[in-house]
Amino acid sequence: MLKLFGHDDRFLVQQVRSELDVARIPYLVKNEYAGGAVGELPWQETQMELWLLDEQWFGKAKGIVDALTPDSNKGENWQCSHCGEENEGHFSLCWQCQAVKAEPAF
Repeated sequence: MLKLFGHDDRFLVQQVRSELDVARIPYLVKNEYAGGAVGELPWQETQMELWLLDEQWFGKAKGIVDALTPDSNKGENWQCSHCGEENEGHFSLCWQCQAVKAEPAF
């Protein structure tokens, strides 16, 4: 298993969960019901976390997380290497075919 995402904003975590469900990416939720223990446990221990059951899904799942998190709204437009569609820079998935944005080779 591999930790994909954790956040104190439960609505953001639920949004990521919904997108993972649509993409049929298998995951596990940790600390889903631990929010009531804040005060008894440190707040870091009560954050909801999403863990991938199979690491082969990491690229696609990370693209989903990056597309939904506020600090990923940057970059230049890019062309999908799979279908050729032009996408805005802040998207990590092609809106047309859902392919993950190819990282530049250095």
